[in-house]
Formats: sequence, C-alpha cells, structure tokens
Amino acid sequence: MFKLTFYALLLIIVQPISLFSQDTTKIAPKREFRGVWVATVANIDWPSKPGLSVDQQKQELIGILEQHKRNGLNAIMLQVRPTADAFYASPREPWSQWLMGKQGVAPSPGYDPLAFAIKEAHSRGIELHAWFNPYRATMSPNTVTHESHMTRKRPDLFFTYAGKKQFDPGIPEVREYIVQVILDVVKGYDVDGIHFDDYFYPYKVEGQRINDGATFSKYANGFTDINDWRRNNVDILIKQLNDSIHYYKKYVKFGVSPFGIWRNKAEDTLGSATSGLSNYAELFADSRKWVKEGWVDYINPQIYFSFTRRVAPFATLVDWWSNNTYGRHLYIGQAAYLMNQKMEAAWRLPKQMPDQIRYIRKNNRVQGSVYFSSKSFSTVARAFGDSLRNDFYKYPALPPQMPWLDDIVPNQPQQLTADAMHDGVHLKWEKPFKAEDGETASGYVIYRFEEGEKIGILNAKNILKISFEEYTSYIDTDVESGKRYNYLVTALDRLKNESEPSGPVGIQARETLAPN
Repeated sequence: MFKLTFYALLLIIVQPISLFSQDTTKIAPKREFRGVWVATVANIDWPSKPGLSVDQQKQELIGILEQHKRNGLNAIMLQVRPTADAFYASPREPWSQWLMGKQGVAPSPGYDPLAFAIKEAHSRGIELHAWFNPYRATMSPNTVTHESHMTRKRPDLFFTYAGKKQFDPGIPEVREYIVQVILDVVKGYDVDGIHFDDYFYPYKVEGQRINDGATFSKYANGFTDINDWRRNNVDILIKQLNDSIHYYKKYVKFGVSPFGIWRNKAEDTLGSATSGLSNYAELFADSRKWVKEGWVDYINPQIYFSFTRRVAPFATLVDWWSNNTYGRHLYIGQAAYLMNQKMEAAWRLPKQMPDQIRYIRKNNRVQGSVYFSSKSFSTVARAFGDSLRNDFYKYPALPPQMPWLDDIVPNQPQQLTADAMHDGVHLKWEKPFKAEDGETASGYVIYRFEEGEKIGILNAKNILKISFEEYTSYIDTDVESGKRYNYLVTALDRLKNESEPSGPVGIQARETLAPN
C-alpha cells in the first residue's frame, strides 16, 4: 500500500517535467525501434543476384548496413529462410538457391552469411532479427528442389496451393519441425530476435482450395469448424515458439509482422473501421490474440496504406493497433516501396511517409517502424532516406526496452579514461561487475559533450557511438584541435537495458591532430 501511494505522489511530482520534455523526445526519441526488411527471396534486396563470390556478397551486405546506419536505423529483419532453405549452415535444410543459383550449393567453406551479418550489424549498433517464412516451401510449380529439401524427403507434410508447396500447419509433426528449425538458429547464432512475416495459410487465389481435409479429419483436436481449427493450428505454433525461444534464450525477442487488418468491424465489433482483407478470415491468423495472450514480444502490422486509402486508412489502423497492444511493443510496417508509385496519388506526395512518422510519434503506444524494403532506399525512397538521415533519425536511438523479459539494469563500466593522441581522443574502460542476473555488458553507449554543455544521458544528440559488441575502447577521431570535451560511457545488456554512466571524464584534444 505504501509503495502504491509513493508511486502516485511521484507521478504527480514528475508529470509537469514529463509534459515539458515531451516535444523534445518526440523530435529525437532516445528509444525507438527503426527497422528495415532485407529480403533474400528472389534476390529482392540481397544478394543482388545469385552466384556472387563471398567477397561480393560481403561487400553488398556491408553497403546495405552502412546505408541504413547513415539513415539512423537500428535493426534489420534479415530473411534467412525464404522457402524451407537456408542462408545459414542449417543441419536440416539445404542452402538457399538465391545464394549460389542452385539450391543446396554452399557459398564457400567457412563462410556463413548469417554469422557474418550478425557480426557486421552488431558492430554498427544494429540489431539483427532472423526472419523466417514458416510454411512456404516452393515459389512456383517449376521450382527445382535439392534432394535434401523436405518436399522430397517428406512429401506427406505438404499441400499444394496455386502451384506452390506449403507445409500443412495442421500436422503436429510439421509444427514440431518448424520449431526445431528455428531453435537451430536461436541456439547457434547470436541473433537479437526471431521474426515472422504475414504468410501463414496462403492468401486466397480464385478457383483454388486448401487441400487439408484429410489432415482436419485426422487431427481435428475437438474442432468442428475447419476455419477455427486452422486458426488454432497457427496459434499452437506461435505459442510453442514463444515458449521455446525464451526457454533457451530469454533475451531473444519474438515478433510477427501480420497483414495490417486483424478483422474489420463488420466482421467483429472489436475489429477496425476498415473493409479490406483480414488476417483472421483469409489467412487464419488471429494476430490480436497473440498479443493479448503475450505470445509475442512485438507485433509489426504491415500498414501499407496511405492516410486517404478508403478501405483501410493508415491512421485508422495505427490507432486500432495501438489500442490492442496489451503492453507489448507495436512497430508499424511502412511501405517505402510504394513511394512515387502511380496507382494512388497519395503516394506521390513527398510528405506521405514523413507525415506517417509524425503520426506514429504522437502515439505513446507505438514504439517505432519497420520499412519494406531495403532496396527501396536506393530507388524510389532515396529522398525519404535523406529525410530520415537529416531530420527524423538525425540522432541515434536505442531499441525500446522489454521489461517483461528483463528489467535488471547492468552495472556501470569501470575505470573510464581518456587520452588525447595525435589521431583523436582514446577512450578506455573496463567491463562492469556482474548484475543480479549475471550479465555484465553486451554493448556500450558513448556520449560526448562540448565544454559548457549539460552532461547527462537523456538527450540522444549527445550519443557518439552505440555498439552491440563487448569492445572496451573507442577512438573519437571527430574532434577539433585544442577543443575540450567530456565523455560518459554506459553499459548495455542483451535487451538494451542501460546502466548508469561511468564518468564524466574531461579531455582537451591535441592542438595538432593528424589528418583523418
């Protein structure tokens, strides 16, 4: 009782301060999820074509990461399993055809694209979420699969729909297999998250029917309505995955990016004031339930609509989802690929996407955005990338915290020192002591302040460097000759909880610096 009274008084005291600082945090929030999808299926984003050498693949990926870092992004959703094949050394599935041009062909001995991507992302302060398509197995009737592909080893686990083979979600063995495939990555790679897109049961195609009647008869599980049964099949997989991922690594986030409409209000009074295709009815994906039950850490609906889209206005769906988060994170999927397209006049307005970001930031129950897709920032959305870099994402941001997974803050780094050298200011520190949960540090944030500037860790504009690696040194080469600076360093744990700062330490840059 005392604790509740204390917190109530505290809220009264701090509320005016919070209101006063709101505008600043909305302009440059220190915590915000800023993601982008990097699609590998059909070589949409990376690699640019199959058969590139290892060095070419690496250089392309580094270029992608550098571009997104410049634009202020802090997460990539890298597609690692497009069609029951792998962009990593999988013990169960063949190498993807979009790597070397033929399924089952390894890119090169000793080179693992996923491991390389993780290392390069983390060094740039970018999270990597491994993006899986759970059920899709082929893209067309003409797909040539490797002899180790599951469609050849276990054809009984699939149905064919519109010429494409798909795992049958109603078979318990299928769900168990998919969980194990994903756990291979959770256990074997240093990923920050596991990510699903919108493909569950297939999108409807005129004249086609899902051939799962025999599966329904065999595994009805007490259901009499096949549609309810299908939704339950997907529910089981989502819950099983959430439990399994967090059993092995509590800090690995699990999120899903469903189609933007859960249900329309005409179908369900709890639904949104829209009239488009719905997840619930057409893909048998009860995405709202997953959030409500706490089976996902974040939901990332694909709201690929303009503000004026009659059947599904952007603002209507953002508002609906924000009212149905149940304490989990909400990241809005935004359609960078639609910018400047001719089908709808709204997308030719330069302010469409900037206004979407402004709208999102006005809502305290939305924690960020994910853009589809990476390549768009080199083509139709180049100008928008400039807006991110120079305005919306001008200053770095940390991913938002997830207290339901970990609310224990790491201890501060030890023994911070600064030395003025000919090539800049050399910072060194020691790892923090272990926190209550046994974690030390999985990354660091370095803050820099000019002489006379207020010292603290609240303002993102003072962030000099974010790294999700364990290095305990940094060279600040971007200093002016003879100028005085102050530095702070904080520790981050795996879920980006931030310690108290170590420091400040003050130093005057050398009068004569070596040219950069």
